[in-house]
This record gives sequence, structure tokens and C-alpha cells, in this order.
Amino acid sequence: MTDRYAVIGNPIDHTKSPLIHGLFAETTQQAMSYVAIEGPLVPEDGFECVVREFADEGGKGMNVTAPFKLKAFALADVRSERATLAGAVNALKFERGRIVAENFDGIGLLRDIETNLGVPLAGRRVLMLGAGGAARGALLPFIGARPAELVIANRDVSKGEALVAQAGSRGGALQACGYGDLDRMGRFDIVVNATSASLTGDLPPVPPSVFSPDGTAYELAYGKGLTPFLRLARNVGVHGVADGVGMLVEQAAEAFAWWRGVRPPTSAVIDRLAVPLD
Repeated sequence: MTDRYAVIGNPIDHTKSPLIHGLFAETTQQAMSYVAIEGPLVPEDGFECVVREFADEGGKGMNVTAPFKLKAFALADVRSERATLAGAVNALKFERGRIVAENFDGIGLLRDIETNLGVPLAGRRVLMLGAGGAARGALLPFIGARPAELVIANRDVSKGEALVAQAGSRGGALQACGYGDLDRMGRFDIVVNATSASLTGDLPPVPPSVFSPDGTAYELAYGKGLTPFLRLARNVGVHGVADGVGMLVEQAAEAFAWWRGVRPPTSAVIDRLAVPLD
């Protein structure tokens, strides 16, 4: 019997998820299908209706992408700690009549940086640009990696401060600041662009002084080549630059393992999807 999975979003024609999970299924010899579903934006309960119908018809799980991650969070019966802190969901599992929710974005990002790029966060100064959903999803995994310092920079400092407060005692050396404060904060070993700026070809207001030539600049956007953020990092001498294709594949592998009980290898899939950064 073939188990059914899907990704839901709107728009959805750009998604790489069916390709990724198809390759995972082939590699691990799992009997499953995986399709893309364009979720309705209206009526208000359209997303919920599509998800419940998919589950009622025997679907086993779904990935969730924009703009439905918050609606998936609200719909879930059970949420992981990561999903709760992020306030957003990117994977659902349907079991015993319940909708179980997870957020693998942050753990996928961390695995790509630490395992694929070989850059451990432990003892490093880490700067996260942005305090939106991507930053929220990364917060717990990043804290767990024990950086010496984790700074969240955002235009609206109060949003970053809210994340720090929500992390509570787990936060360690976690702090929030505005972009205008970065000039006096010195160099960081790892700078992650979790803003939406690169999606529109813009550069977040980050000063060159935050980059360390021996450090790493990581762009969450993928498939766009050398974005303005990565170009700035390279222009000031940063040797290690990467986009988010590895994160995309690694978070998919985490969801696959959650659903199927086996974690697929990822390196060949990352290589297949990677776009040269030049």
C-alpha cells in the first residue's frame, strides 16, 4: 500500500518538495506518494477544510509552506516545543484522529551549518538578522547548540526582545538589538540573514563591520545565486558563504524521518538542487 503525503501552500508551483521527497522515498525504498496542493486563500476556513479532507481520505502527513504556517499552528491538536516557540508549523502528521504539528526549519538550518558546512555554533558569536518566523523557528535549535553569544537584530527591536523573553532561562547569552546598534558590536563568527530582503533583491541594513573574514555568512533564501547579502559578505572578504538550499533539504529530511522512521541521506539531493554562488 502506498502512503500519501503532500505539501500545501499558495503559490505552490515553485516548490521542490515533491522532487526532494520522491528522491528520499526512492533512496530509502519507502512506498509513498507526495504531491503539491495549492491551498485556497478564501474562504477563511478553506485551508482547514483541505487539510482535514486530505487526512480523512487516508493522508499520513503534510508539509506546510507560506502563507499557511500560522493557520497550521492554530489547527493542530498537539504541538512540539519548537513549533510552540516559533508560533508556526511546517510539518503535520495525522495519527489516531489527531493533527500533530512540528517545525523543522530551525533544526534543518542548524544541521546544514554544523554538519554540511562543518561550522559548529558552540562557543561562537552568532548574529541572526530578522525576528520573524524564520528566526523564531531557529531559536531553540540555535540555543541548544551553545553559542557564546546569540544576537537577534531587527528593525523593530521589541520583536527581538519578545523572542528573548519567550526563550526565558533557555536563552543563555541571548540578546536583541536594532540594526543601528550593530556598528559597535564587533565581528561575528556566523551571520544568518533570516529577513525577507533577499526575496525582493534587497539588502538588509547590516554594516560590513559585523562580518569576520574567517567566518560564515548564511542566506536563508535559496536558488538566487549571490544575493546582495552574500555579495556584501564576499566583498568584505568572508570566505564561507552559503544559501539555504541545504536547510531546505535538511528540514525535509527531518520531516521524512518523523513520518517514516528512517532518515534519508541528503548530500546528493543538495548537490542536485544547488545553484552556483557566483
